[in-house]
Amino acid sequence: MRTGAFVAVTLLVVCTGVLLPFVLRGKGLLWGDTRDSQVRSMLEAAVRSVDEAIYASLQRNLRKRDVTSSQLLAFSKFPEPSSRAISRAAEITEASMQALGLTGQQLPLDILSEDLLNMIANLSGCLPYMLPPKCPNTCLANKYRLITGACNNRDHPTWGASNSALARWLPPAYEDGFSQPRGWNPDFLYHGFPLPPVREVTKQIIRVPNEVVTEDDQYSDLLTAWGQYIDHDIALTPQSTSASCQQTCENQNPCFPIQLPADVPPGPRCLPFSRSAAACGLGLRDAFPGNLSAAAARQQVNALTSFLDASTVYGSSPAAERDLRDWADAAGRLRVNARHHDDGRALLPFTPPRAPAACAPAPGTPGPTRSPCFLAGDGRASEVPALAALHTLWLREHNRLAAKLKALNPHWSADTVYQEARKVVGALHQIITLRDYVPRILGPNAFRQYVGPYEGYNPTVNPTVSNVFSTAAFRFGHATIHPLARRLDATFKDHPDLPPLLLGDAFFNPWRLIQEGGVDPILRGLLATPAKLQVSEQLMHEELTERLFVLSTPGSLDLASLNLQRGRDHGLPGYNAWRVLCNLPRLRTPAELRGAVANSSIVDRLLALYGHADNIDVWLGGLMEDLLPGARTGPLFACIIGRQMKALRDGDRLWWENGPVFTKAQQQELAKHSLARVICDNSGLTHVPRDAFQAVQFPQDFVSCEHVPSLDLEAWRETFLQDDRCSLPGRVENGDFVHCEDSGQRVLVYSCHHGYELHGQEQVTCTPEGWDAQPPICKDVDECADPARVPCHPSARCRNTKGGFQCLCSDPYVLAEDARTCVDSGRLPRASWVSLTLGALLVGVLAGITWTVICRWTCSAAASTLPVTEGDGKIPAQPGCRMCEEAGTSMHSTAALDLEQEAAYGSQIPLCL
Repeated sequence: MRTGAFVAVTLLVVCTGVLLPFVLRGKGLLWGDTRDSQVRSMLEAAVRSVDEAIYASLQRNLRKRDVTSSQLLAFSKFPEPSSRAISRAAEITEASMQALGLTGQQLPLDILSEDLLNMIANLSGCLPYMLPPKCPNTCLANKYRLITGACNNRDHPTWGASNSALARWLPPAYEDGFSQPRGWNPDFLYHGFPLPPVREVTKQIIRVPNEVVTEDDQYSDLLTAWGQYIDHDIALTPQSTSASCQQTCENQNPCFPIQLPADVPPGPRCLPFSRSAAACGLGLRDAFPGNLSAAAARQQVNALTSFLDASTVYGSSPAAERDLRDWADAAGRLRVNARHHDDGRALLPFTPPRAPAACAPAPGTPGPTRSPCFLAGDGRASEVPALAALHTLWLREHNRLAAKLKALNPHWSADTVYQEARKVVGALHQIITLRDYVPRILGPNAFRQYVGPYEGYNPTVNPTVSNVFSTAAFRFGHATIHPLARRLDATFKDHPDLPPLLLGDAFFNPWRLIQEGGVDPILRGLLATPAKLQVSEQLMHEELTERLFVLSTPGSLDLASLNLQRGRDHGLPGYNAWRVLCNLPRLRTPAELRGAVANSSIVDRLLALYGHADNIDVWLGGLMEDLLPGARTGPLFACIIGRQMKALRDGDRLWWENGPVFTKAQQQELAKHSLARVICDNSGLTHVPRDAFQAVQFPQDFVSCEHVPSLDLEAWRETFLQDDRCSLPGRVENGDFVHCEDSGQRVLVYSCHHGYELHGQEQVTCTPEGWDAQPPICKDVDECADPARVPCHPSARCRNTKGGFQCLCSDPYVLAEDARTCVDSGRLPRASWVSLTLGALLVGVLAGITWTVICRWTCSAAASTLPVTEGDGKIPAQPGCRMCEEAGTSMHSTAALDLEQEAAYGSQIPLCL
């Protein structure tokens, strides 16, 4: 098994590394060329072991004919190329640190040189991701966001950027102080007790039948859907790709399987679980000469921008934006589905062919074939119908705004229209979340305490999403998911042709939306169905704990166990550590716990499982707390969510209320907008509740869309007086320009499409003599030219294409799902098939010729030895002729006598006919 080989290599290198510091100190070995050679050898060994594990994982995935539930989860969190490269580099760094013995608490100063740290960062591939990004210095810097979120804070350009580490509000609690998850070692004790298996926690405390749920009498199912949608806007931690965790029930990094109780029926003994992808160690340089282990402990990468910027619509990387935009459209619109539509309205496009086909197929599709999922700014858009509906809604809203803005400002370039529509959509995400959603979650008191009114941009606030928020606190919403997805007709009653769906029948099934009524029935269901209420004795139903991601495939997952295991994977400290951070009292005794959790039976079961209150996993502890007045969270999660939301707002230089971002008139129009209006503008619904998150009844609580305030785009009309001196250029081949003002002067800022680079001056200014420079041109980037940064794996050949590149494989190898690595297809090369065919043909010809010769020889020999018989005596058939007959051949005697002579002499010669 490749995973075993990877572990063996790592252990060997680690053992070598443990002895290395003693050798260096005991024998006084100088760290010169010998040191560099040893370090380089160890790093190269780490590179090889990680790459071999990744290759083996890709090879196994290729050979799997079906997609399991755990693979569906992995595909939905499949890292894009930049995230995948960072994860690989980080895992190499981690293996190297362990190999060099640099993970202890006290280390000799002579080996903690900056040269050594630089060598690790450089050879592992982490160095490029540790360097600050180059920030633009044009008039657009204060106008539009970068797609990666970088450079929002000019002094700290990586704050909130995609593919950076999640923030740590408390140091991680790894069992080895470096990277081992909580619960990794079965005999490791916490306050004298081992951590309970997460599946056992699910069974005893969390799981309830579908029927035993309490509905929320205040809020609709749309509140839950919006929380999940926003979570996917600000955080995604991809899974490690360095191994496939389908085949092992042992802790073999990066596999951390969820063990099943011993009393389960015969079958798998565990649920597969892959650790989250690591981030490159940004703290390495800060560690010298202190505690390197603490600074370099494993961190998890956030593949998305932390900002509330509608990255669910636009993506968080250049590669995602390239796939999502309609580059041929002059109005800056996004791509839509070319094969299907929803009663004339747009649907999300499908993922490109190079992406794994991981979703349920259309009804009637034979075999285990999977179909492509919907393509959106986040890869989880097809997860459930509610998410798919919201993603579709915002795709339509962008294209609606883009068309109207282009009509309002015909002189705008496609890029200007796209960026302006994107900015409006991002602002609406911020408004709906902070004005309408968060106050309902925190309650009025906690909102005032932790968020409060907006006081302007604060450059000292780090907006980066924290690990505890993403991995624990904001997952409170999983306890508010209803087991049924209802689809309603125009009268807001159950649709006669579309019965309510159990979630287990809806996961990753885009065809439910395409062929079963489109978006409108789902939106009606979200508006008119109450959310599930979070109750301590009814936390999660069976659709989430027993049937997660089931698509008629063997095996299912358990969302509650996944959440608990993920928190341990990330090294999150226990429940009480976070209460102390939030200035809440530490709960030690059963009586103190009953003050936070009213259900005494739950408290007893908690302490029976965990042994000590400090051991309780933070996600579970926060869920168990009684809800605050008017809130949907308890005190701990209100604190964590409130702090995070305030940081996302105050630390965002491009927040919609920050003065330079929008004009006062534009701010006033944006403040009038609402989610209800977005639904009116982009669906077939004609009546909606004014407050889309409020639990309502139809028709008494609904109003006509005519009475819901809309956005007046006149505030975006731009007066542009064009003259002969500085007329706007025409279409830029493979690029575009944006017009803006800089110090009172008209300026054009040029940019190229992804895969092209600018040649010439990026920014040109209008002067009395005209533009101060000629427009630049966009030339194709040859991604394959630099041998040090070839985008394809060494197993593939890189070929440059216009605006991109292509990785090619030699037969019989094929591209893996990463579209960059060649893996063995398991079949013979085409050339081998040709050779085999020609060889078989040659053998057949030779066999035929040989058989013919044998037949002729046999018949001739028989004829030459026949005795002469007088009269009409019969001659028995000869063996040689019988052989000819069986072979289907026809041979005539080669005797010199003709038939007349034979008759005259009365002789008979056997003929093979």
